[in-house]
Amino acid sequence: MSDNTLENTSSNKPGSPDHPYRFAVVGLGQIAQQAFLPGLPQLPEAQLAAVVTSDPEKAQRYDVPGYSYDQYEDLLHSGDIDAVYVATPVDRHREFAIPALHAGIPVLCEKPMAPSVDDCQAMIDAANETGTTLMLAYRMHTDPFMIDLVELVRSGKLGDARYFTSQFSHTINPENHRANHGFWGGPVPDLGVYALNMVRNLYEEEPTTVYALGGHHEGTGLDTTPTVSISLGFDSGRTAQFTASYSTSSAEGFTLAASKGTVVSSSAYMWGEGSDLHATVSIADEEGSDTDTTEEWHYDAKDQFAGETRYFLTCVRENKLPEPDGEEGLLDIRVCEAVKESLETGRPVSLEPRTRERRISPDEAQEIPAPSKPGEDDIAVKATEEL
Repeated sequence: MSDNTLENTSSNKPGSPDHPYRFAVVGLGQIAQQAFLPGLPQLPEAQLAAVVTSDPEKAQRYDVPGYSYDQYEDLLHSGDIDAVYVATPVDRHREFAIPALHAGIPVLCEKPMAPSVDDCQAMIDAANETGTTLMLAYRMHTDPFMIDLVELVRSGKLGDARYFTSQFSHTINPENHRANHGFWGGPVPDLGVYALNMVRNLYEEEPTTVYALGGHHEGTGLDTTPTVSISLGFDSGRTAQFTASYSTSSAEGFTLAASKGTVVSSSAYMWGEGSDLHATVSIADEEGSDTDTTEEWHYDAKDQFAGETRYFLTCVRENKLPEPDGEEGLLDIRVCEAVKESLETGRPVSLEPRTRERRISPDEAQEIPAPSKPGEDDIAVKATEEL
């Protein structure tokens, strides 16, 4: 068995409009209701078959069987589902991913992967032991915008990447579950992971030094550090800085500076209809030149959730290991753990050098248009229990 192939003993493989993959959605919070579920109708190879939720009223909205969390094992062994999408708060990802993997049911798990490297490794081990697909829902990995950025850096046209800066922030309601789950419900794993994952993939290198500084603001009502700024060091000499916050007006974007050019974006991480991504790419006409050739990149909004789901199901059907697999999730979590330690100690944290051979590739790209995003009034969110 090759490193990129999973063993699959199933003789009854769904994946056609006549026999679509039957999904169970575990956790009917905002991300499931506003993003994942609206994407399923765009995929003839997939359908919603069941929901697992703490609130039976949510299940009634989707005209499929509803299961409580206590009934999850019954669902896994019912024969009524072919795949699971886990969208609970991060501290429950392991709880629902591992039983599904042991039942031989492929798992698409929301990011961040888990609240510890140990939890991540346990999920990876379960996938490896059972030969069952585990993919992390890194929606940017299938978006042509992200893929083209990675390919641009790989091409060498920008020269050597030197530094990366970024921000991703918005204001969060203190009643939202993210506001009262401490660090792992806070802005770093929720928002900061976008910048972290982007720079790791643009550099194709893992950080070895992590330093974090937290900002506290009166009146936020948040049981988590509302603003965190992070500095990363890499053995190559590259650096990265990014800030994630739950207590500012909406802000997002990044700057990548390299020896021969720059990439600047003020629209890099959002999703849904109208969230068109763009960047300004400037490349020196020749080494040492004061003149640049500038291009404006514009990308119509894609349905990143339907795109990641299609890629996931393609990997399941073809027995291929997804690129954003458990290792990709773990590598982000090891940095998040270091951020947490740095916030607690006030000191930089050193990480062991680590490499990852598998990286984003053009064959992941999906071009599914973004559907209309359900509004806040069109969904039912139980803030304390579901994502």
